Amino acid sequence: MITKPKYIIGVDEAGRGPLAGPVSVGVAMVPAGFDWGLIPGVNDSKKLTEKKREVIFEIAEKLQKEGKVWYSVSLVAAESIDANGIVPSITSGLQRSLKRVVEDPKQGDVEYGLYEVKLDGGLTAPKEFMHQETITKGDAKEKVIGLASIMAKVTRDRYMVRIAALPQFAPYTFETHKGYGTKKHRESIAQNGLSKEHRTSYCNNIKFLY
Repeated sequence: MITKPKYIIGVDEAGRGPLAGPVSVGVAMVPAGFDWGLIPGVNDSKKLTEKKREVIFEIAEKLQKEGKVWYSVSLVAAESIDANGIVPSITSGLQRSLKRVVEDPKQGDVEYGLYEVKLDGGLTAPKEFMHQETITKGDAKEKVIGLASIMAKVTRDRYMVRIAALPQFAPYTFETHKGYGTKKHRESIAQNGLSKEHRTSYCNNIKFLY
C-alpha cells in the first residue's frame, strides 16, 4: 500500500561560498494543500530584498507557533567546513534539520512515507525519505524550497550581524558582506589575518600583509 504524503518539505542551504561564517541549512515543512496566501511573496531568497526576507521569516515564525508551518535551520561552523568539507557539512546540517521538523508535529516513530521532500540543486535527503525530488533552481520553482532558502538566509545573516558586533570581529565588517569575498573583506583579511570564523581552506589565495 502506497502512503499518500501528508506533509511537503523543502530543503535549501545558504552560505556555501563565503570566506567566513557557517553554512546554513534550512528545512521548511507545510501540510499538503497548504495555503501559500498565508505567506505572500515566497520566492528564491536571492531574489528578495533583505526587508522582504525578514517579513516572511517573521510570518513563518508566527505560523510555526500556531502549528501551521514547521521549520528548522542548522548552522554548521567554519571549523567543520575546514575539517570535513562543504558537502559533508551541508549533509550533516540537512540531516539535523530534517530530523527536527519530522519529529515536531508527531509523537512516536517517524513514518517516512508521510513526507514528500523537495530539495534544491544537488541536495539529497536520507534514503528513508522515499518520496523525494532534487530540483535544479528549486528555490525559484517550489515555494516550500523558497521558504527553506529564506529561513536559512535570514538565520545566517542575523548570525553574521550578531558576531560583527563583537570586538574580535570588528575589523572584518561582517555586517556588510556577511562573510562573502568582497574586495573590502579580502583587504581586511590581508591586513588582520584570519579569525576563528574564517574558513581557512577558502582563504588560501589571499596574501597577508604581515
